[in-house]
Amino acid sequence: QVQLVESGGGLVQAGGSLRLSCAASGRTFSMIAMGWLRQVPGKEREFVAAITRSGSNTYYADSVKGRFTISGDNAKSTMYLQMNSMKPEDTAVYFCAADIGGRVAISQARAYDYWGQGTQVTVSS
Repeated sequence: QVQLVESGGGLVQAGGSLRLSCAASGRTFSMIAMGWLRQVPGKEREFVAAITRSGSNTYYADSVKGRFTISGDNAKSTMYLQMNSMKPEDTAVYFCAADIGGRVAISQARAYDYWGQGTQVTVSS
């Protein structure tokens, strides 16, 4: 089992920045990659960014490329998402997730085996 806890969400004005954190505990050694996904009411969960366990590979959705940066601190078992130049369309509940299977592309929500509870991010115009 892997437990994930997000923090850092909140309200920010357009053009502003937020940093999300995801603290992992439990069988973290089993994780192959971790990711951030987001969801707005009535829509499917959307891939935002992912990072491999080693940190050597990162992946981003086109909509956030150049604005968001994913990173990890293995010593602290914590993953981060630095969000800059935020837009109202970034408003969503952001979920941290862990992939232990490695069988599905990490840009897909079904790749992930464990999920955090989500943190609300609201960007005002």
